[in-house]
Amino acid sequence: MLIRYFAWVRERIGLSEERLALPETVVTAGDLVRWLSGRGDAYAFAFETPDTIRVAVDQLHIEQDEALGDAREIALFPPMTGG
Repeated sequence: MLIRYFAWVRERIGLSEERLALPETVVTAGDLVRWLSGRGDAYAFAFETPDTIRVAVDQLHIEQDEALGDAREIALFPPMTGG
């Protein structure tokens, strides 16, 4: 699965995207954020406040308690502000 990282999530991890095989235990967007945070110090830093992370599955925003389903692409990013 293609995982894309944006803004300071990308900066903290040091990658803009990566392909990962997710374990069967990762069912929801929140599961993904928790699983990613355990992949090392950079990921733990990027996801230290998991409730602030926004998730888009195949370019549609979802809540963290929603299932990932058969997603081809998942985007993870901090809250956006406009001006």
